Amino acid sequence: MDHRASSDPSLLLNDTRARPRRALAALVATMALSSLGTSVANVALPTLIDAFSTTARDVQWVVLGYLVATTALVVPAGRAGDRFGRRAVLTGGIATFAAGSAACAAAPSLWALVGGRVVQGAGGAAMLALTVALVRESVPPDRVGSAMGLLGSASAVGTAAGPSIGGLLVQGPGWRAAFVALAVGAAATLLLARALPASVPSRTSAGSGLDPVGVLLLTATLVLFALAATTATHRDAVVPLAGTAAACLFGLVVIERRSAHPVIELRLLRDRARAGALTANLLVATIMMTTLIVAPFYLTRGLGLPIAAAGAVMAVGPLISMVTGAPSGRLVDRFDSPTVLVCGLALVFAGATVLALAWAHVAGYLCAIVILTPGYQVFQAANNTAMMTGVDAAQQGLAGALLTLSRNVGLILGASVMGALLAAGAATSSLATAPSDAVISGSRLSFAVGAALALAALAATGTRPRRSRPVSW
Repeated sequence: MDHRASSDPSLLLNDTRARPRRALAALVATMALSSLGTSVANVALPTLIDAFSTTARDVQWVVLGYLVATTALVVPAGRAGDRFGRRAVLTGGIATFAAGSAACAAAPSLWALVGGRVVQGAGGAAMLALTVALVRESVPPDRVGSAMGLLGSASAVGTAAGPSIGGLLVQGPGWRAAFVALAVGAAATLLLARALPASVPSRTSAGSGLDPVGVLLLTATLVLFALAATTATHRDAVVPLAGTAAACLFGLVVIERRSAHPVIELRLLRDRARAGALTANLLVATIMMTTLIVAPFYLTRGLGLPIAAAGAVMAVGPLISMVTGAPSGRLVDRFDSPTVLVCGLALVFAGATVLALAWAHVAGYLCAIVILTPGYQVFQAANNTAMMTGVDAAQQGLAGALLTLSRNVGLILGASVMGALLAAGAATSSLATAPSDAVISGSRLSFAVGAALALAALAATGTRPRRSRPVSW
């Protein structure tokens, strides 16, 4: 045994790179698990209403609690990884996720369940931020694009497959089994994480500190925005909640401009290429959440499919993601990222347009998904690669966190705003009793807005240079 490997970090890193497949498997499992955590509880919401004798508005926080915690903490998690070591912070996040999952499984009340979901989200923040950041340390340089493609597949499959997996568990052993499964998955992923490289902490690197005031203001902004969205039917509550959220957002901007270690690096927005990458990431995430929110109503209420048949149709998207994720990454390895990125966004726009304009039939929906899903995978691989390769090595965690932050804000927007658009387009306050043609009209409105967002994302990336240069934040 070479004792130098235990004392020399560079030798340890080289030893880890000799086993890139195991390290990549750990990253893929981590990304899939964190994405499952986002969506696995969705299908259990009707059951939870009955289990805790509560309302739909309150039970929404089972989903929002996770998303808000993840979004608010993802940047601090990335900074912590840069400062204290990315593998150490990632494994801590996985352990926290496991503890939160166990707390959810044993929750005696709805708000105890929401609390467990918040703990889950805190762990999920580290998992999402540092998974992307560890790619460059875990695989050879010429395989970074392919690895990003695999992570994109894992994320998409985890998010889309969550309702299917959760539905099977809820229908079988019960809703608590869904969270037990997440806890077991986290324990297994924690074992896999031993193959990841032990990066050297950068305790003195610029930008590696934490900003608790910024975290609190960001959290308050997200919580108040979510409250305003979930109380949209109560106009007396919406205005003060939205106003307070706007005030918190203004305060966040003021604080972040003066902070030595801001949660949101506003200076990054001065670089048009990276500002465009983050903006496009947010907009595309909103589009993808639109498909997850609107599609169940479109297929069941609009087209009249049974729930099982609708689930089978929605499974086509994850299957396409599994097939196209790795090839998308190889395209990035072969061609320049900006060119591949534009092609991906063009496919997303085309798919959303087909959803908005196609005839009301399952075949029309499937045709759109066959176009949109590969576009999403191509976009993710190209956008993530361009963002990460243009960042100093000491700030990879922060870069990955910012990508995840923009994605999660997009998910929150998609979950809250697009549902309202669906109802507005259907001209009804109750989708459960709306006629099929009304649901189809509302769905088309939501998908049309999604197509417009794809054009906006394309415009946001139009200023991207052909080659990105490393920058110091």
